[in-house]
Amino acid sequence: MEKARPQWANPLQFVFACISYAVGLGNVWRFPYLCQMYGGGSFLIPYLIMLVVEGMPLLYMELAVGQRMRQGSIGAWRTISPYLGGVGVASVLVSFFLSMYYNVINAWAFWYLFHSFQNPLPWSVCPLNGNRTGYDAECEAASSTQYFWYRKTLNISPSIQESGAVQWEPALCLILAWLVVYLCILRGTESTGKVVYFTALLPYCVLIIYLGRGLTLHGATNGLIYMFTPKVEQLANPRTWINAATQIFFSLGLGFGSLIAFASYNEPSNDCQKHAIIVSLINSATSIFASIVTFSIYGFKATFNYENCLNKMILLLTNSFDLEDGFLTASNLEQVKDHLASAYPSKYSEVLPYIKNCSLESELDTAVQGTGLAFIVYSEAIKNMEVSQLWSVLYFFMLLMLGIGSMLGNTAAILTPLTDSKVISSHLPKEVISGLVCLISCAVGMLFTMEAGNYWFDIFNDYAATLSLLLIVLVETIAVCYVYGLRRFESDLKAMTGRALSWYWKVMWAGVSPLLIVSLFAFYLSDYILSGTLRYQAWDASQGQLVTKDYPAYALAVIGLLVASSTMCIPLGALGTFITRHLKRGDPAPVA
Repeated sequence: MEKARPQWANPLQFVFACISYAVGLGNVWRFPYLCQMYGGGSFLIPYLIMLVVEGMPLLYMELAVGQRMRQGSIGAWRTISPYLGGVGVASVLVSFFLSMYYNVINAWAFWYLFHSFQNPLPWSVCPLNGNRTGYDAECEAASSTQYFWYRKTLNISPSIQESGAVQWEPALCLILAWLVVYLCILRGTESTGKVVYFTALLPYCVLIIYLGRGLTLHGATNGLIYMFTPKVEQLANPRTWINAATQIFFSLGLGFGSLIAFASYNEPSNDCQKHAIIVSLINSATSIFASIVTFSIYGFKATFNYENCLNKMILLLTNSFDLEDGFLTASNLEQVKDHLASAYPSKYSEVLPYIKNCSLESELDTAVQGTGLAFIVYSEAIKNMEVSQLWSVLYFFMLLMLGIGSMLGNTAAILTPLTDSKVISSHLPKEVISGLVCLISCAVGMLFTMEAGNYWFDIFNDYAATLSLLLIVLVETIAVCYVYGLRRFESDLKAMTGRALSWYWKVMWAGVSPLLIVSLFAFYLSDYILSGTLRYQAWDASQGQLVTKDYPAYALAVIGLLVASSTMCIPLGALGTFITRHLKRGDPAPVA
């Protein structure tokens, strides 16, 4: 008799769990960057096409597999074929890598949230130097927001070779972040099902509040015009399409096993096709909505910096040339500069090193993604708002909810196969299994709280999941269509939901989606090979900016290990099953 399996209290809980998992930090800090880099409003064309030909079909396939097999990723793929257990192991390993570093973002969000109650905000002004005769040199070379991020939050070392010590304040925030995650997953679907209502809905409440505030900010329209002005020529750029496909792929969280785990707790008759479409559309709509919010604030920041630059230049020239107050304005600044350069060449040459070319366009062109957008650009804009503490608390609370929602999915991808295993679950209750996973992840995550921790964070973020996930989902698609059999899977879905599988899903699964994944895989592989030595951005305190450096040999070895450890699970799992089966039959194992 089948063991009773925990279930969601209702289908809405499942949908909220999927939305909370899929809608994450990537919607807020990567999609706006891609719009900025690849054509503004015209980027939406390849993005929506990729949603239809890649996002929806693959999401539906993973939900259907989980709901049909009613097991975590390892058990589900082993049921499809005994030789595919390695696919589930690879998913669990990638999710484990992700959990180790992803919760560090929540630790940073906690850190900023706690500091958001100070007046003034601690990143709004530079601290005084040791002699109290001026501002700190590093802060003056950079900016107050960059200084707070790189020095006060990370206390970053000059290179990855200089590991430094664990920073106890971020370390305590990381412990807190893992404690929160543990409390959310303690009772499985029973506790997670209640938490996802908050982690899914609260970010939208904050985004709506921020939208109202953002649209009223001075210069917000500059950012929105910049975002929605289409650059049609970018549609001919292959990287535009590659990045659109990549964003859809990773934003939905395909290949991690989280969606399979969530769907395994559904009623067999649940309409997972409808839910796949709903989650896909909500995820993409959230990315566009978050971009409107981001660019309204980005426009305010750019306009503020531009006008501040103009005011400094007007003050500099007025004082240097004893001009009448009010004579110089933004409209006549360039003409007066030309006149002063020709009328007073020697004096103008003395002032010239201090003169900057102020440009609103160059301010808007400054492309930032990831932690730079979340913790530097946003915090810089917030510090210039009225009642900045309120907006800071709201923003970092939203980041925290997005991060925790994604962590619930990541941990479910690890815990579901472990609790499904009779060997493990017969000896340990699920509370202990959850606790051990959180404890191990937290212990390893301490690496990212060291002075060189941010460099290792970037390594895990860039390489732990990219190629591995593409290979995992490619094998999943081939397994469903050509190993298990598309007709057999279609009849299973019809028996579960009473709904016949349309031609659209079959064409996407059997042909279009696999070809697209192969193209992405080939692009990333060739990109890594052609780029030569992998490099990273290191913080130079004397210059107050990032400089490019080569990774040392041991860092390259870790990158190779991260990619290989998960991808090799697939062939090694198949080989292990093959050998085991031959040994059970009493046949000698084949000798190469």
